[in-house]
Amino acid sequence: MSFSYSISASLALAAGLAVSTVAFAASPEPAAPAPAPPAGADRVTNAVAEFAGIDKITGRIITFDVYIDETVQFGALQVTPRVCYSRPQAEAPKTDSFVEVDEITLDRKIRRIFTGWMFAESPGLNAVEHAVYDVWLKACKQKSDVPAPDGAKGDATKAEAPKPAAAKPEAATTPDVTTPDVTEPDASEPDTTDTN
Repeated sequence: MSFSYSISASLALAAGLAVSTVAFAASPEPAAPAPAPPAGADRVTNAVAEFAGIDKITGRIITFDVYIDETVQFGALQVTPRVCYSRPQAEAPKTDSFVEVDEITLDRKIRRIFTGWMFAESPGLNAVEHAVYDVWLKACKQKSDVPAPDGAKGDATKAEAPKPAAAKPEAATTPDVTTPDVTEPDASEPDTTDTN
């Protein structure tokens, strides 16, 4: 009996497999996945890069904001971000910035010690490691509590300032005044001016 039971179970299994194969073959094809958006299409360009730096001598960690294409000095280092990208709030954070870091040496020369991308999610990947100072990217922001540099303010005030109406300048009329002919006293003659 066990032999007939195993044959009938095998037949039932084969029949079920055949039905599922036919059902799978008859099912409509899945829709093609939507093409992925191009890389970087949804990144946000920011006006301010936020850095953190450590002074290894004092042990102080300082956070500082730098506007794009502006230079801020941290100890003997000059930090200049060129771009700072982030992602929208709904997406996974990916914050990166292209940064140039120069060192001011003891003989007052400027030496480039870092040029490249820094990633806020992986601060140890491309942080600047100096003998005294370390610098790494923390975030990118649209605004900062730090006042904008003078160049940015000047451009903004130029754009906001009302333009004067075009008017012809009036011809300058100055009265014809003749100046009296003043002669300088001769230095060889004694001064006879009476002063009281």
